[in-house]
Amino acid sequence: MFNNYGKKAVLAFGVLVGALTATAHSQSEKAIKIATEGAYAPWNFTEAGGKLAGFEIDLLENLCPRMKVKCELIVQDWDGLIPALNAGKFDAIVSGMLTTKEREKVISFSRNYATGSAAFLVRKDSPLAEMAFGKKYDLEKEPEQARAAADEMRKAMKNSVIGGQGATTAAQIMKDMFPDIEYKEYKSTEQHDLDLAAGRIDAIMASPVTLDQALAHIGADQVMFAGAEFTGGPLGGGQSVGLRKEDTELKALFDEAINAAIADGSLSKLAIKWFKRDITPSQ
Repeated sequence: MFNNYGKKAVLAFGVLVGALTATAHSQSEKAIKIATEGAYAPWNFTEAGGKLAGFEIDLLENLCPRMKVKCELIVQDWDGLIPALNAGKFDAIVSGMLTTKEREKVISFSRNYATGSAAFLVRKDSPLAEMAFGKKYDLEKEPEQARAAADEMRKAMKNSVIGGQGATTAAQIMKDMFPDIEYKEYKSTEQHDLDLAAGRIDAIMASPVTLDQALAHIGADQVMFAGAEFTGGPLGGGQSVGLRKEDTELKALFDEAINAAIADGSLSKLAIKWFKRDITPSQ
């Protein structure tokens, strides 16, 4: 049995996604509580009126019926997701979380439902706009090439401030690859987007799909992609469902459902809808 199933969900901020509980479900089906940040567009975000939307919300609407479970969503701040999961406040995390070696020390993950990378969105009036764009480096398979690219970028980054969401792999990459560059952490992506638009920081480091949203909001007349894109290493194996280590049965259900969504093209369609690019992993 899964831990804490059947308990009535106490939803942070009073947000409940009723669409995820299909009326056709029988009373005998298990109920699971799933946490998401609700502030990480386009993966997950909160619309006016408190309704959750985004790629992962649509993904759960696809996966939960496949798993034959009732899913209730809880909004939880990003930095409290893993502690609250292990404390039993909910049963799974679906919030753009990358599988990494560090996180695997304390929780388990499903197979990935998206591929992960990190890139830079910079102000056009910043020296960072001169950084060469278009190269991608695997931090695990190409460490020397990645380090050389970062060293070259650091020349342009001198005296710059790079922003990113706190407790993410971006912070770790900045610490490891750009140790002498000032890095400012934000609680949400909306906050660093506002500071980039206002010129209070020179760039944002985040996943390209997140930066696509910032580019659309701020405008291509003010910001642009520049510098190298990084994969592997602390970016791990892509975005996955976070689970308690003992919940092996739930992991198996998610793995099977995600594989099925990849196989029938459902996941690819959702990725194109929300990201305008296919970030579907191989099966």
